[in-house]
Amino acid sequence: MERSREIADFLRGRRAAISPDLAGLPDDGRARRVPGLRRDEVARLAGVSTEYYTRLEQGRAGHPSAEVVAALAGALRLDASEREHLADLLLPAPGAARRVPNRPQRVRPGLHLMLETLGRVPAFVLGRRTDVLASNPPARAVLTDFEALPAPRRNLARYYLLDPEARERVGDWERIAAETVAMLRLEAGRHPDDRRLADLVGELTLGCPEFSTWWNDHKVLRRTHGDKRYVHPVAGELHFSYESFQVPGDTEQTLCVYNVEPGSATADALRLLSSWTAPAPTR
Repeated sequence: MERSREIADFLRGRRAAISPDLAGLPDDGRARRVPGLRRDEVARLAGVSTEYYTRLEQGRAGHPSAEVVAALAGALRLDASEREHLADLLLPAPGAARRVPNRPQRVRPGLHLMLETLGRVPAFVLGRRTDVLASNPPARAVLTDFEALPAPRRNLARYYLLDPEARERVGDWERIAAETVAMLRLEAGRHPDDRRLADLVGELTLGCPEFSTWWNDHKVLRRTHGDKRYVHPVAGELHFSYESFQVPGDTEQTLCVYNVEPGSATADALRLLSSWTAPAPTR
């Protein structure tokens, strides 16, 4: 993925999404051929020259200062995920920070124990590229049995976008799938040379008709919390309030927990599902 093209597409997309009214600019009477802000307006709001912003948007300005990146983020009204992505695209980083290690990611024993402790609700650990590194029985029952898959196939984005069952099981599938693509786009900005991520993007492009549209929107997202709904063939409709945490000591692992309201229909359904999927006792 060419860096200058990534920078250009992201900045153009974000300034197209900001109206002059939202940016606090008066109507200057000039006709607008494209939606959103013009380059000179973004430059004025960020306190840089139009020539410099144009070179920056074209990927020809080198690495701007952190102050300039912050000013651009403010001018374009970027949210936290978009600010992070802009910094990944524009600010220099040590080679080790960009390089993706070849060794597989491992979940430490304490996290495995935590997943078992959270045995009443679905919980799992995501790694790079939304790889599912570990999951507890409720997560495998509600989503899919990732541990039954070959290790290279245990990936949340691949499940959401390529598994036909996911379209039926995941409530509001289109929103969740698009958000997952935005998560991958954020990671691509941080690790542009990740060969396995590029292979995954190619696989999703070929296998999911909607993927290219979402990918080319250049939207980015780091999930932290929200709501999820699933329609399970045995347990019926399930409602969760999820929380996501970066794992202390490993910022490239995320613990995801699907919480339920005590005494709710979902809590009752999970107990039913647990008894239905529990292994038979040995004699």
